[in-house]
Amino acid sequence: MMWFTADTHFGHSNIIELTHRPFSSVQEMDRRLIANINDRVSARDSLYILGDFSFRMTVEEAYAIRKKIVCQHVHLIRGNHDKHWIDSPFPDAFESEQDYLEIKPGFAKGVRLDLFHYPMLSWNGKWRGAIHLHGHIHTEGPDYNERNRGRGILRYDVGVDANEYCPVSRDDILTFFDGVEPKPAQLA
Repeated sequence: MMWFTADTHFGHSNIIELTHRPFSSVQEMDRRLIANINDRVSARDSLYILGDFSFRMTVEEAYAIRKKIVCQHVHLIRGNHDKHWIDSPFPDAFESEQDYLEIKPGFAKGVRLDLFHYPMLSWNGKWRGAIHLHGHIHTEGPDYNERNRGRGILRYDVGVDANEYCPVSRDDILTFFDGVEPKPAQLA
């Protein structure tokens, strides 16, 4: 199974107030986000974190949090605040690390998934039904994703703020867009 999340911001106390997260402390937020990931994602699944894993932590502190996630196949799509783990003392923290990733249709039930930290107006395969997954914008609740679907825009915010502080499965995303025909994105 494939899972996606973004904008966990582990260790970032100001994010609680900035995005209205329902946590009383950064320690509570970190514990709950890790528990939510571990409740859904098994050790054998693949988890894609689309940026901003942690904020203003030492690499040792961030690595300690990463090790609390039981999933063995965690991939990082770098965002604004991400370290370059390959050059760190912990190059094995993530199975892969890149700025952008395309998951081919054979791995997503016939649909291409384009992964990037930032939302894009256009992406590879957009007019052929490719779905763009992103984070970065910290939308609160499902309204943004539902508006996109209603407009025929196959773009989904997988960030924790938009998804009840939990990762989203590939199958839930594919079901969400089932039967939606891609249309030109409105710029306004």
